[in-house]
Amino acid sequence: VLRKLTVHGFVEPHRSVEVMGFLHAVFERLKQFLECSRNVGGENICRDRLEKTIILFTKVLLDFLDQHPFSFTPLIQRSLEFAVSYVFTEAGEGVVFERFIVQCMNLIKMIVKNYAYKPSKNIEDSSPETLEAHKIKTAFFTYPTLMEICRRLVTHYFLLPEEELTMWEEDPEGFTVEETGGDSWKYSLRPCTEVLFIDIFHEYNQTLTPVLLEMVHSLQGTTNMEDTSAILIKDAVYNAIGLAAYELFDSVDFDQWFKNQLLAELQVFHSRYKPIRRRVIWLIGQWISVKFKSDLRPMLYEAIRNLLHDQDLVVRIEAATTLNTQFSLNDCLPVDDFKFRTDQFLPYLESMFTLLFQLLQEVTECDTKMHVLHVLSCVIERVNMQIRPYVGCLVQYLPLLWKQSEEHNMLRCAILTSLIHLVQGLGADSKNLYPFLLPVIQLSTDVSQPPHVYLLEDGLELWLVTLENSPCLTPELLRIFQNMSALLELSSENLKNCFKIINGYIFLSSSEFLQMYATDLCRSFCELLKDITIEGQVQVLKVVENVLKVNPVLGPQMFQPLLPSVFRGIIDGERYPMVMSTYLGVMGRVLLQNTSVFSLLLSQMACELGQELDQLLGNMIEMWVDRMDNITQPERRKLSALALLSLLPSVNSVIQDKFCGIINISVEGLHDVMTEDPETGTYKDCMLMSHFEEPKVTEDEEPPTEQDKRKKMLALKDPVHTVSLQQ
Repeated sequence: VLRKLTVHGFVEPHRSVEVMGFLHAVFERLKQFLECSRNVGGENICRDRLEKTIILFTKVLLDFLDQHPFSFTPLIQRSLEFAVSYVFTEAGEGVVFERFIVQCMNLIKMIVKNYAYKPSKNIEDSSPETLEAHKIKTAFFTYPTLMEICRRLVTHYFLLPEEELTMWEEDPEGFTVEETGGDSWKYSLRPCTEVLFIDIFHEYNQTLTPVLLEMVHSLQGTTNMEDTSAILIKDAVYNAIGLAAYELFDSVDFDQWFKNQLLAELQVFHSRYKPIRRRVIWLIGQWISVKFKSDLRPMLYEAIRNLLHDQDLVVRIEAATTLNTQFSLNDCLPVDDFKFRTDQFLPYLESMFTLLFQLLQEVTECDTKMHVLHVLSCVIERVNMQIRPYVGCLVQYLPLLWKQSEEHNMLRCAILTSLIHLVQGLGADSKNLYPFLLPVIQLSTDVSQPPHVYLLEDGLELWLVTLENSPCLTPELLRIFQNMSALLELSSENLKNCFKIINGYIFLSSSEFLQMYATDLCRSFCELLKDITIEGQVQVLKVVENVLKVNPVLGPQMFQPLLPSVFRGIIDGERYPMVMSTYLGVMGRVLLQNTSVFSLLLSQMACELGQELDQLLGNMIEMWVDRMDNITQPERRKLSALALLSLLPSVNSVIQDKFCGIINISVEGLHDVMTEDPETGTYKDCMLMSHFEEPKVTEDEEPPTEQDKRKKMLALKDPVHTVSLQQ
């Protein structure tokens, strides 16, 4: 009750004598309880109650600091003295216990990191309270204090404890899961010490860098196999160097260290040296995104390949993790050293893929399988089509793994991700996976099946890439579309992918698809348009536009129920430019490519609106000409020009009256599409396509999918790409 009162009951608690008196008393009571704990045995109820009480007292301080940093200023000195003495000096020996150490470290960390205690770069802009707190912090964290904290963190708290070493021997996968952030690990001592180390090192790096570098220099060369404590100290120091990688950027020549020492340590295959092998490959993983020359990559791949042969499972998993880190580097970074180069990796592709696959089969824990599968996915993603000769084993294994993982939805998500990259790598050959692939998509995207809660997002992504890479439409692929109407009813964040999937079917085989599903789809779209965002409306209309583009005969007939709302939107002068642009795109397709449907629509709308047919046509042309600037895409602007020009041969006086407006927007369209031919010096319509050319793909570009090729072939039949606007 007192904790909640002090934390939440006062606006300015430092002005209350009772509050500050209570907080100062907390330190006295903590010392008393800690001294009591020295006299209480290990495993009993009294000790348990005592420890809970001690933790409750530390929570008072932590919560108060969190909510009232400036009111806490008078307590900074005392808090730091208390926490540091118990955690980093002999005062705590025989008294402290793990959860108390975690609380004390959190207290130090919150004071060190607290934004309220950091002055602005321009001191005059800082408040007196901030300057006061900063002054107390600076006075406390002297060089000897910082050096002792750093040394104790690394050489005491970073050491692998006996129980973890035992776990490594008896349950290597369990050890790996814990090390990479298992639930119990998150709340244990070592991650807390690592976070405190990172925060203190960041805040006082100029003071602490020489201390850490001196530790490293004292450990040059390989360590005596018989000296377990020396091996564990080296493991701890290397851990610190990895955690502080960004701070040490200018102080460590990592490339030289990698070549002259670390590589040699990876080649010591004695069983007692495995903590160092694991730590060194982890350390390299920490540094490759900070400072690592591109031309050293082949040496790293060689080292990782050797470690994937290691006798120790933990070392092999760590090697796979570092490979994954290498693949995950940001290609957008301008520095060449960080960019993945396929040519450097290809000599190792076959052996690495084989070894990773063997590791996937060997591990049994769900989390570890997910992790290794993710690494395999990254390999496939990076080398794309060049993976084809090596994936046979994985293709055969995934159906078995899918079956085994029926109770593990997160592992199934990892399998879906692998399948996505596999389909992209195999291209049209992915058709051979359909007996396994299509039932997986069917289950993952069926909202009546409970697993869809976990699998839907990845399942839709897999469905989409399967369509994009499909060489032809199979009956089974067509049948899966039965899942779509329920997905459209969900109106979730997955709608965008649903629309992409519908487009995929339209490009793949519009006639078969429309004959089977157009009625249901049109009904779903009519319902969606009643209650959907502006962006959603545009997405729906783009699908309709694609239907009309790909199938100008069947499309307008099958989606006729949608056309009146489009027509009405144009006449009423739809206020959202994006929506108006799409309306005009849809109507342009109907007018240009199916005049009979346009005539019927015009008659229907004249009847519904009670207007003369010619008057309605005139209003539509006028609005079209007026809102042409809403259309930003050159393809759609040319379409509008072609559609309105197609009216000009008519002797209808209304159309003759609009002659100037139509010619005006057509000339605007002409300016959009005419470009100078550098060879002849003449101008030509840049949208014209006369034949299909396979694009030349560079190493960094992804090859065109089957859908890309289909779009190119369809463009050869599209008036926008076959009719010269100038002519």
